Amino acid sequence: MRGTPRGNLSDLYPRWLGARELLLHHRDPYSPEITREIQIGYYGRELNPNRLDDPTDKQGFAYPVYVIFLLTPTVSARFEVVQAGFRWFLFILMAATPLLWLGALRWRPSPTIEAVLVVMSVCSFPGLQGLKLQQLSLVVSAMIAGVAVLMAGSHLLLAGVVLALATIKPQLAAIPAAWLLVWTTSAWRERQRFFWGFAITMALLIGGGQWLLPGWIGRFYQSTVAYRQYTGGRSLLTVLAGPVVGRVLGLALGAALAYVSWRLRRVSSKFPDFQLVFALTLAVTLLVIPMTAPYNQLLLLPAIFLAVRTRDKLWRRSPVTRLTLVIAGMLLLWPWLAATGLMIAALFATPASLQRAWAMPLYTSLVVPLGVAGLLGLMVEDALKPNAD
Repeated sequence: MRGTPRGNLSDLYPRWLGARELLLHHRDPYSPEITREIQIGYYGRELNPNRLDDPTDKQGFAYPVYVIFLLTPTVSARFEVVQAGFRWFLFILMAATPLLWLGALRWRPSPTIEAVLVVMSVCSFPGLQGLKLQQLSLVVSAMIAGVAVLMAGSHLLLAGVVLALATIKPQLAAIPAAWLLVWTTSAWRERQRFFWGFAITMALLIGGGQWLLPGWIGRFYQSTVAYRQYTGGRSLLTVLAGPVVGRVLGLALGAALAYVSWRLRRVSSKFPDFQLVFALTLAVTLLVIPMTAPYNQLLLLPAIFLAVRTRDKLWRRSPVTRLTLVIAGMLLLWPWLAATGLMIAALFATPASLQRAWAMPLYTSLVVPLGVAGLLGLMVEDALKPNAD
């Protein structure tokens, strides 16, 4: 490993240690001292900037301080115990997330198809990567799916509460929150409960964080700026198209989403078009946020489920739609096909050749959100037609 440090490598650990130190010892989780202690646990030793083989990710506490409230029950236990329990907790959430989306979409497939969708969601590379790393993105993905179910059932107050809790990862929750607040104001009298649930919960989280750590917002902002610098955070669009074209595409995509959101702002949360826009906000999120980690792609589940559910209609729509459907399907299925091919090749290929081909299942990882967003764009086009159902 050429001296590369290896510790617990759990993405939960920096948040857990920061929560423990703040709650039990009143120490600033954003401080350089806590960052060094996080590195010792996460990597096995403090990082040395003079060693070229050391990771660039300093693993600072780059979360809103109110994530501590969710971790409070764990701070008195040993991390080994917390880590084991959290792994099972994430597994349960991963299995529940596709079921929540099926409920939100009001889709009742056969038990066989339902089981296949759950297994493929849990066993997908994004799911397994998030489970391996113990990423809080899996928790946020489940929360957002829960918001969708609650909205579909007109439980608007509770939906607002859950969405506020999902802002422990603000980059994942910001665009859906903006859409839902626009949706709320379009029929304020009937929908204001969502606003109050979200606003009051956010006020409690921010105020509680300020009580625990005065001035935390400034510290959090500095930590996010530092995080982007040492991780080189770039959006998927800038990675694929370059910094200038990527930013222009991101602005154009944001403008298109704003137009769609405004046009469909009056639709009821019980109608399919509402879930379509919800899925679109999540797909756009993955394209424009300054990170490309595959584990965030669990947010594409509602878009994928919508495409699977309406595949016959999409196939009949036009040749362009059929081509888009085939491309998106191949992008999604490629990891499974490549992994199967490698398993078969293992029967006769040399270990060295297999080692060289280990990344084959990941070749489509970056472009999956683009393919899914393309399908959503075609579905949204139909929804915007005057004679749409």
